[in-house]
Amino acid sequence: MRRLRSSTVVLGGMGVLAATITACGAEPDRRCVDPLTREELPSYRCESGGGSDDDNGGSSTRGSYYYGGSVRDRKVSGGSFDKTAVDTGGFGCSHSGSGGG
Repeated sequence: MRRLRSSTVVLGGMGVLAATITACGAEPDRRCVDPLTREELPSYRCESGGGSDDDNGGSSTRGSYYYGGSVRDRKVSGGSFDKTAVDTGGFGCSHSGSGGG
């Protein structure tokens, strides 16, 4: 029988560890959404920055990012505006936060 070299075992273990960390750190889906109606908006409505102190006439709805969930008839559900409240899944991940949304 052939013995595995210790460097082969270490490298194999590092690969498994890297895959686990990558799976746990995956980003949830992110959508731009009207926070009042929960209607999906074009991404530039969220990317244009700032908060209420940005005065550009007030005619366009400012979006907020909504994480996870799904879209049906342009409305989102099943996710959260709080990125940390969304379970990204992944192998070997343990989540100890409060859910909600």
